[in-house]
Amino acid sequence: QVQLVESGGGSVQAGGSLRLSCAASGFTLSRYSMGWFRQAPGKEHEGVAALEAGGRTSYGDSVKGRFTISRDNAKNTLYLQMNSLKPEDTAMYYCAADPIGGGGYRIVPDFDYSGQGTQVTVSS
Repeated sequence: QVQLVESGGGSVQAGGSLRLSCAASGFTLSRYSMGWFRQAPGKEHEGVAALEAGGRTSYGDSVKGRFTISRDNAKNTLYLQMNSLKPEDTAMYYCAADPIGGGGYRIVPDFDYSGQGTQVTVSS
């Protein structure tokens, strides 16, 4: 069955960097639409980034230019490199997968599969 396991979260000061990883199993990651979404306390899920099977990427306006989504097909792993982190980036981050996708970062929270999340905390 499809499994997604996130790692790499933690606490960092503003301006710092983190790299999140998502180990996928039960399917071939490169054939799915993949993405990251986040949820801050008291807020709704927010799509952060998407990587379509064909390689096209998209990013939310709040992270564009600071975050980069990528995948390692050999490791069947998805990544999110987060640079220039801000306190408003504090949230639980989730990896998600969908056999169709195609709608960009906005629909990532609605993907068929998601992991258990990894916490990112950015202090000022």
